[in-house]
Amino acid sequence: MKKIEAVIRPMKFEAVRESLEAIGIASMTVSEVKGRGQQKGVMQQWRGAEYVVDLFPKTKVEVVVPDGRVEEVVDAIAKAARTGQIGDGKIFVLPVERAIRVRTGEEGEEAI
Repeated sequence: MKKIEAVIRPMKFEAVRESLEAIGIASMTVSEVKGRGQQKGVMQQWRGAEYVVDLFPKTKVEVVVPDGRVEEVVDAIAKAARTGQIGDGKIFVLPVERAIRVRTGEEGEEAI
């Protein structure tokens, strides 16, 4: 099993959710986060004063899938989240050692 973490633009979340549901992935964890990549920040003005915004609002989507579905899920997320501009986000794939469904005690792929 693998955990896929995608940090995306908030405005792209609905497209990513729909894309995942279209391939049969309904279970996910979603968080509002802040972060930055290589762009480091932008200079903005407010009431005549300049300031640097260096942490941008992002949405983090986490899903756990069987090993055989990783590429399909990554492709679905990437296509739905892509705008072609700096700040589109990142996708991380991590190993999952163990999964347990609390309600039933099921383990492994049956728990996801």
